[in-house]
Amino acid sequence: MATKTGSKYKKMTMSPQEYQTYAKTREPARSVPQNCLRAFLVGGLICTLGQAVQDFFAYAFGMTQQEAGNPTVAVMIMISVVLTCLGVYDKIAQWAGAGSAVPVTGFANSMCSAALEHRSEGLVLGVGGNMFKLAGSVIVYGTVAAFFIGIIYMALGLEGH
Repeated sequence: MATKTGSKYKKMTMSPQEYQTYAKTREPARSVPQNCLRAFLVGGLICTLGQAVQDFFAYAFGMTQQEAGNPTVAVMIMISVVLTCLGVYDKIAQWAGAGSAVPVTGFANSMCSAALEHRSEGLVLGVGGNMFKLAGSVIVYGTVAAFFIGIIYMALGLEGH
């Protein structure tokens, strides 16, 4: 940046500490209670919708609550992906913050967003390659966690329960 002093220009430089101070003054204030309320409301609404979908499958198709779980997850993922493609989920996430990161819908949103962002690079290297960057770590963590839980169950004699 340069400022005009008389007829000469003088170069302005800021130290990192000065820039941090300046940036803090320009940052909008955040209300923690308001953010918590928004996250609670949106997260609760997503979970309530998921419960309603599960109850629908149980009632309409005569499934048990456990049997209705898989199609419910599929429907919630589909809703999240459609809303992400339409640009609605990102607006909800911006308003709700962490409330929109409910595991299934938030994960689907992040994978779909990565796929949309890199679709111009092609289906394999763009969509496929970038979409699974996030999924890879989640799948590895889930597999390793399931392995150790299985060992704990086996050690405690709880197999099949």
